[in-house]
Amino acid sequence: MKKSIWVCLTALLPLAAQADDAAMLAARLDAMQGIKANFSQKVTDQNGKLIQQGTGVIALHQPDAFYWHLTAPDESLIVAKDNTVWVYNPFAEEVSILDMEDILKASPMALLVHRDEKSWSEYQIDKKGDCFDISPRPGVESAVNTVSVCFVNQTLSDIRLTDGQGSTSHFALSAQAQIGEADSQLFSFDIPEGVSIDDQRTR
Repeated sequence: MKKSIWVCLTALLPLAAQADDAAMLAARLDAMQGIKANFSQKVTDQNGKLIQQGTGVIALHQPDAFYWHLTAPDESLIVAKDNTVWVYNPFAEEVSILDMEDILKASPMALLVHRDEKSWSEYQIDKKGDCFDISPRPGVESAVNTVSVCFVNQTLSDIRLTDGQGSTSHFALSAQAQIGEADSQLFSFDIPEGVSIDDQRTR
């Protein structure tokens, strides 16, 4: 009997550790409240070969506000506020409108600003040094295998995404600043005139 109890407790220990890691990540993100930073991006294939480089601006604000603007080599923009996400491609002159849940399926990176307990429960979070690895649990649909979020002195420093093909996108953050009142406009999006609109929202 004692052996059975010990086996059960041992099996539960990893789950408890994962819960602690998730709580620790949530606490660090909540402590930031809102940040704006420049980023440099490097995309490599499964063999480590450089595929693409880029630069842009990222902003995060709790809760459910996200801004990602790739400025080079080709411009693209993602703006999320509450449950609505706009994806704008200036070159193609088109805007896609999605639900936040759809972005979560595409990438757990949206968890950085999303606090829905059900969504968080669908991902395993493991702390490794100053980084947290976020990966979908079995049966959860996601285009990204792992998102690694790293901190330096409580400051978000790096984000690394690895997809199912083994390609990795690494975002190194710099020139960080707290979100101010003037930055609130980053999280609103006015659809430009003349662009095609693909509204994929389900509600």
